[in-house]
Amino acid sequence: MISFLIGIIEEKKDSTLTLNVNGVGYELIASVNTLSSLPMQGESVKIYTYMAVREDGIFLFGFSSLEERELFYKLITVSGVGPKMAITILSGLSLSDLTVAIIKEDSKLLSKIKGLGKKTAERICLELKDKLSGMAIEDNTNFEVTYDEDAVQMATDTLISLGINKNEAYMLARSYAGGNATAEEIISKALRGYQG
Repeated sequence: MISFLIGIIEEKKDSTLTLNVNGVGYELIASVNTLSSLPMQGESVKIYTYMAVREDGIFLFGFSSLEERELFYKLITVSGVGPKMAITILSGLSLSDLTVAIIKEDSKLLSKIKGLGKKTAERICLELKDKLSGMAIEDNTNFEVTYDEDAVQMATDTLISLGINKNEAYMLARSYAGGNATAEEIISKALRGYQG
């Protein structure tokens, strides 16, 4: 079992990270959260890992923090959630938003994550809310809809049309949607954040 890797970032694209560890290139599947928190290409980094061995191949999943890997472990215990789906879920919301949503049983918010159905979202809430209630999280998010859902959806669609992948677009739109921002304001802030 590989617990972590320390190496140089060779490439970051979509949901994969290529890490050069002493001349060996490891390809890791990673969430948008992990990829966006990593330094630039050519920088050295420590990545926590999970190795999935299946009949169609061996897959290595990478995480920038132990907290994210811990949540990943919990997600894959839920029936119907495999490692790749868990990465999709971790890409759909920030770690604290995701944890709070599960604890508060906000399956409606979870099912907004692209590729996650309503039934699976409900199952995640049901099976994990008690397991996560002890986790230390920053609950600075109030889920009593403090943002305009239509504006977030419009902004997400626009960001997707600009070539940003679905989950990253939704996460960007969601993170800049505070105080009932309009779709235009969200897009403008998201693009500044994305390029910066």
